[in-house]
Amino acid sequence: MGNERQRWRIPFRRSKGAQNHVPDAVPDEFLCSLSGLIMADPVIVISGHTFERSILNACSSLSFTPPIPCGGTGVADFSVVIPNLALKAAIENWCRRNSVDPPEPLDSRTALEIVAKLIDKLQILELPRTQSDVSIQSSEEFVATTTSSATPPPSRVCPSYYSLPSSCEAEVSSIDEEELFPDLTNPAIDKQEEALVRLRELSRTRKPIRDTLCTPRLLSAVKSLITSKHQALQVNATALLVNISLENRNKVKIVRSGFIQPLVELLNDGFPESRDHAASALFSLSTDDQNKAAIGVLGALPPLLQALSSDSPATRNDAALALYHLSMVESNRVKLTKLGAAQILLAMVKTSHMLNVMLVLRNLACSPDGRAAMLDGGAVECFMELLRCGKTQSSSAVRNSCLSAVYGLSYGGRRFKGAAMAAGAEEVMMELLSTVNERGKEMIRRVLNVVKEEVKDEEEVNWEELLDMNQGGGSSGFNASC
Repeated sequence: MGNERQRWRIPFRRSKGAQNHVPDAVPDEFLCSLSGLIMADPVIVISGHTFERSILNACSSLSFTPPIPCGGTGVADFSVVIPNLALKAAIENWCRRNSVDPPEPLDSRTALEIVAKLIDKLQILELPRTQSDVSIQSSEEFVATTTSSATPPPSRVCPSYYSLPSSCEAEVSSIDEEELFPDLTNPAIDKQEEALVRLRELSRTRKPIRDTLCTPRLLSAVKSLITSKHQALQVNATALLVNISLENRNKVKIVRSGFIQPLVELLNDGFPESRDHAASALFSLSTDDQNKAAIGVLGALPPLLQALSSDSPATRNDAALALYHLSMVESNRVKLTKLGAAQILLAMVKTSHMLNVMLVLRNLACSPDGRAAMLDGGAVECFMELLRCGKTQSSSAVRNSCLSAVYGLSYGGRRFKGAAMAAGAEEVMMELLSTVNERGKEMIRRVLNVVKEEVKDEEEVNWEELLDMNQGGGSSGFNASC
């Protein structure tokens, strides 16, 4: 593909009687950027680009993920393809207007040959990135700081990097992709493991290395190793992905490279340590706003909910934090509600006061569907019990999240008012009034007004604005860049 623009010869078979007609130039959008041929069956991928279906099938058969065309960054994601019917109709109209027979789909052998040649060409043109190609920054530990004194952040606000014992640490500041890639794809298991171990350690604290590792070829190799049946390969590959994802610019590239479904598989059936890393990777990737809806669409919500009951504290914690970030998007809040998340999370809160679970419930309370499910599950009574004097003195973070959730539920109209009066909300709110900051006082006054005054069945409210207000009350640490 390179920088040179290729001229493709397009064979035309003209209808009889149209031999003297000169066809118009073929529009660029009619050509598949991988084959250079007019598309017979164009399909759209998640990145928004269109390719010939048979070429995508050949890429999948060869485990090849090509870079995004037209100067884009990252790699194309072929996990979901949608027929581009509008473009197909436009191509057929162009052919009819120019007396050209419409293109026929490529047979599988021809498509494989085209993709194989493309792979060879990319391997020649793509040079390894060195330290001089990226911005050089000093090594640093990822230490989260809290900017709000009202609510301390959860146990950690950024996924941890995954390293090996310090005796294995390599003092290397750059990598040679041409050297490592053959080892990652080597049939010998020991060679693959050795390459993964080295990359895992190199990416532990060096930001330039993480950026260098996020190339289409290396990501494709790592993705194939994440689903390996060999424990060492699976664990090290998933830990390496977590390290690469800590670099902000890599998060969208990783999701578009098709890693969500393998991570979902690991959460369901991976080795125990791999499940820890998979939950951490999803947490890391979910912190980028561009990824939130896509991660929900690609099926990560059910296994993350299930991971909340894992025997591993690390898996439980990271799954909850991933759900917290994903539930900032309304489409994910609706999906979580349909999955019964409100009842599951409320049951957990009643037994353990899990802060990260409370944060998810707080987000669900800002959704009409989530709020209704929480009211059905007895959320008001549960939260009032937690907020009563002495119940949450050891955790102001849980108290503030509880209060934010109650504030969101207060927009539930008469249903909330009835539940609040039955749970003694007025007394609880008055006790809290002197212990919270100004934002907390504003929430309490709102709840008291609803309890005391006549309210509508359901109030109209800007839920995104409400969610932003709730988040400002004490989880600013979660929005810090990893």
